[in-house]
Order: sequence, then structure tokens, then C-alpha cells
Amino acid sequence: MVQETVKSSSEDDLKENYEINIRSLLEAGVHFGHQKRMWNPKMDEFIFAHRNGIHIIDLEQTLDRVKEAAEIISDIAFKNKKILFVGTKKQARSTIIEEAERCNSPYISNRWLGGTLTNFQTIQSRIEHLIELENKRDAGEFESLSKKESLKYDEEIDRLNKNLVGIKNMTEIPGALFVIDIGKEEIAIAEAQRVGIPVIALVDTNCNPQLIDYPIPGNDDAIRGIKLISRYMSDSIIKGHLKRTSSQGEPEDESESSPTRMVTYSTVSMDEAEADSVKKTEETKADAVEETTEPEESKE
Repeated sequence: MVQETVKSSSEDDLKENYEINIRSLLEAGVHFGHQKRMWNPKMDEFIFAHRNGIHIIDLEQTLDRVKEAAEIISDIAFKNKKILFVGTKKQARSTIIEEAERCNSPYISNRWLGGTLTNFQTIQSRIEHLIELENKRDAGEFESLSKKESLKYDEEIDRLNKNLVGIKNMTEIPGALFVIDIGKEEIAIAEAQRVGIPVIALVDTNCNPQLIDYPIPGNDDAIRGIKLISRYMSDSIIKGHLKRTSSQGEPEDESESSPTRMVTYSTVSMDEAEADSVKKTEETKADAVEETTEPEESKE
């Protein structure tokens, strides 16, 4: 019954599905990188040009990487594995919640708790404790307590939900991570590497794309860009779920093997990674948007 409801909802969502293209990426500002002085040289292959001191990202490569990532994510969803959405920066939070919930995926939008992947059983015990408290509250068991004791439990539920609400139904290690801003989410990236699961991420020009498996070069501060790419990933997950539902009992050879994964391990310390992730401001990119109408024809 629940499965049928989820399927119906997914089909309705896909009625408004769109194809991502160069024009939509351009209109969403995905091509704007950081200031040249903040760049990471390992992003050089994805940089098309620069204008007014701002790097311009090659959207043809962005489009290719988005579609590659979508295929990987859809295949993981087809195998009935969860994709964990991660985006705790202000510009990404609401989109991460909306798109993860739309495709029935877990998410982290407030703060990554150390050990979410590498100490999974401990995190699960906290989730079980939270669910137990919520069940007791819903059953009216707190009503027999003093006002002070009842308030204490309510506050504990709120505190636990702040960081765990998006992963309460994640009962096993996810099949992949989808991340916005790998500089901010460096602990999540490190844990994913340690447990051996692939990472798909939106990667700006100040980041090291070699730290993850499937980088999508693009502006990780533009809200419209984050929405555009996150929705495409969410749609791909829904398609994977629908494909699995429609093909149950019909084995497919291509589903037997796991998606190819380029295993990468960071050789830098957490402090070095943090130092490399130079924070930029929305004002800088807003100025660039006003002054830049389209990328230059060649890189200087």
C-alpha cells in the first residue's frame, strides 16, 4: 500500500520534469566560479575563461558531468540503495530538504555529525532513542510527568531532531552521497571515502575535484543553480525507483554490477583542506552577474 502511494507520487512529480541544458545552466548562474585568486589549480580543466577577475566554468563539461552523475544515481536507486543528500550551507538547506523528501531520500541539512557513516551504529542508537521518545510523547506518556520533566523530554526531542530528522529512516549505510559544497562538507567526504561509497557533488572553482568520485563543476553558491541540479538528481532517483518497481521479477543483466567507482583518497589533512576552502561572498558573484553576460570565447 505504501509502495503504491510512493510510486504514484513519484510519477506525478515527473510530469513536470525538464531536461537540463546549457541554457538552463546559464540562466541559473552555474557558470560563475570564484575570484581568480581563490581558485584551485586542479579545477583548471573545467574553467572556460575568466571575466572581471571571476572564473567562468565550461558549461558543456558541466552538462556532461550532470548527466553522468544522474545515470549513476538512477542506477544506485534502481538497486534499492539510498542516496544521502548533504547540504548544510544557508543557500542549500531548503533545496536539499525539498528535493530529498520529494524522492524519498535521507538528508542532512543542519550539521554533519561526526561518525554518521564511520560510526553508524552509534548514530543509529541515537535515532532509536529519538524515535522511542517521540512514541512515548505521542502515546501521552509524558502527561503523567511533572511539567519540568515533560519540558526536558520535549527539548531533548527537538535537539535530536535538529540533526537527525533527515536520517531517521536511514537504516543502513547509503549507496552514495550527493553533496553541495565539498569544502564545507569535508568531514562527510572523508567519511564516505573511509567506508568506500561514491560521492557526487557540485564542485566550485576553489575546490579539489580529485577528492570525490563524480564532480559536477559549477557555482555552489547560486541558489537557482543548486535547485536546478538538485532537482535533476532527485528526478533521476525517482526514475530509478520507478524502473525498479516496473521491472520487479524481470532481471536485467546491467543491474548486476555496481556502478564504476574511481576510488580516491585525500592526502591532505583536515586543516589543510579547510585552508584550501576560501569562503566567498554573495556580493562578489552578484557583481559578476551584472558585469558578465556570457563567457568569453577562450580562456586567458
